[in-house]
Amino acid sequence: MASEAASGGLTEYITHHLTHNGQTLFGFENVHFDSLFVSLLVGVIAFGWLYSVARTATAGVPTKSQAFVEMLFEFVDNNVRDVFTGDRRFFVGLALTIFVWVLMMNAMDLLPLDLIGFGAHAALGDDAHHFYWRVVPTADVNVTFAMSITVFALMIVYSIKAKTFLGWVKELFTAPFHAHGPIAIALLAIPNFFLNLVEYLSKPVSLAMRLFGNMYAGELVFMLISGLLGLLALGTFGGYLGFAFGVLANAGWAIFHILIILLQAFIFMVLTAVYLSMAHDKH
Repeated sequence: MASEAASGGLTEYITHHLTHNGQTLFGFENVHFDSLFVSLLVGVIAFGWLYSVARTATAGVPTKSQAFVEMLFEFVDNNVRDVFTGDRRFFVGLALTIFVWVLMMNAMDLLPLDLIGFGAHAALGDDAHHFYWRVVPTADVNVTFAMSITVFALMIVYSIKAKTFLGWVKELFTAPFHAHGPIAIALLAIPNFFLNLVEYLSKPVSLAMRLFGNMYAGELVFMLISGLLGLLALGTFGGYLGFAFGVLANAGWAIFHILIILLQAFIFMVLTAVYLSMAHDKH
């Protein structure tokens, strides 16, 4: 009975932490206010800092902040250059924005899991049990799809810019199976369009689901470890010895998760650059 109660408490704990703060905003119901607020907050902080460093940059001996930003810009520029050889001024700015923003949103997963809960309890008392707030925007599929749909729209815009609207439409129906003669072109038009449609739609879906899946899984593992820590602290599985083991497990996962945070931001940035580069190419 005690184990069933503990298991039920852990289930309730995880369910509570996986529930979004849904609000009605601008006539839209159940808007995830927590994801919206945190993503905008970290964006303002990150890009406000980058803007302040850029404004105070000098040609002489750089400060530590300026040196770090220059290294970050060079890192992004080198990766964009590897996949796109044309005028990449806009590409580098976009890639830098994506990398920094996604990295900052991912990094929210390193905050103490119950930090928001403690703050809510201090402010709301017993009503804090009904207060929901998730601090990792990229663990919300709505956020990752919003970013990937924006990339999808840029793909269409840059395809039309590079090929003209008629050229882009023509490519939809004549590639990848090229044909000669009106009959052959007509027969292959539908298969070509279907394949191009699948290719176009698969890119934003895979882009969004890859980031969401990795961050959601990481957040869930943190919750499982944190919930088990609570059981260990109560002496369910060995008292202080079990608690110490849980702390080490949580610390080990946090260190490993740093790599996931960096890698997912890098992958999202590189794939965006690759997709936009492919939009410039002609079949």
